[in-house]
Amino acid sequence: MEDVPRESWFRAFACAVANAVGTHWAFLTAFAVVLVWLVTGPLFNFSDSWQLVINTGTTIVTFLMVFLIQATQNRDGKAIQLKLDELIRAQQSARNVFADLEHATEDELREFEAEFKALRARGLTQKKAARAAAAKATQD
Repeated sequence: MEDVPRESWFRAFACAVANAVGTHWAFLTAFAVVLVWLVTGPLFNFSDSWQLVINTGTTIVTFLMVFLIQATQNRDGKAIQLKLDELIRAQQSARNVFADLEHATEDELREFEAEFKALRARGLTQKKAARAAAAKATQD
C-alpha cells in the first residue's frame, strides 16, 4: 500500500463507503439480504440463531456506518463553512463578524437571531405597506 497518511486513507475510505451506500444498488442489495433472510426462516424453523443472524449483522453495519457517515459529514460541514466564510469575506457590504460564526457563543447567536427576526419583521411591514399603497393606487 502507498505511504499515505492514515487520515487521508480513512477520509477516502469513508467518502467511498458513504457514496456507495447512498446508491440504489446498495438499497437493492440490503433488500435482497433481508429477503433471503426471510425466505430462509422456514428452513431454520425461525430459530433464535436465525434471528440472531439478522440482528447481529444489522447491528454491526449500523454501528460502523455511524462513524463513517459522521466522518464524511464533519468534513462536508467544514468545507461548507469555509466556503461560506469566503463568500462573506469577499462581499464588501457583508459583516465579517459572520465569518466563523459556528464558533460563536449561544448568547452571540441569540443576538444575531433577534437582529434578523427584527429585520424580517420590518421587511414584512414594508411589504404590507407597499401592497396597501399599490391597492390604493389601483382604486384611485
